[in-house]
Amino acid sequence: MKKADPLAPRIFQQLAVFLENKPGALAAVCDALAIAQINIFGLTVSDTTDHAVVRMVVSNTDRAMTLFESYGTLVVESDVLMIQNDNKPGSLSRIAHALSAKKINIDYGYLASMPSAKKGLLILRVTDPKKALAILKKLDAE
Repeated sequence: MKKADPLAPRIFQQLAVFLENKPGALAAVCDALAIAQINIFGLTVSDTTDHAVVRMVVSNTDRAMTLFESYGTLVVESDVLMIQNDNKPGSLSRIAHALSAKKINIDYGYLASMPSAKKGLLILRVTDPKKALAILKKLDAE
């Protein structure tokens, strides 16, 4: 039986948490997750006048969802792709072209890596996560 590659692209649940746009709001969320021993793998914050949308991929989505709901915080779940990609010019272009060729739109994404790192982490929300995952796994094998 072939062992699953832990670095292969995967579908994860992302949480979009709606917070007041004020100092300390994100700190409180991070404190609550830390106390519950929930790790944050990816995070992005988008602000508006009244509130901020904190999108995050965490180590235990169900526990985090229960935690946020217990505080009365609005949380929305969605499927995203988590991809470990090469930290070099053209890596995202290769992925975007592969998805585009199969008519899969990238709704949004976020990525990060240290300049000296060989790999980075890319999180994408796409129109068809299952189809995109199959495409990216084939791309990985090339």
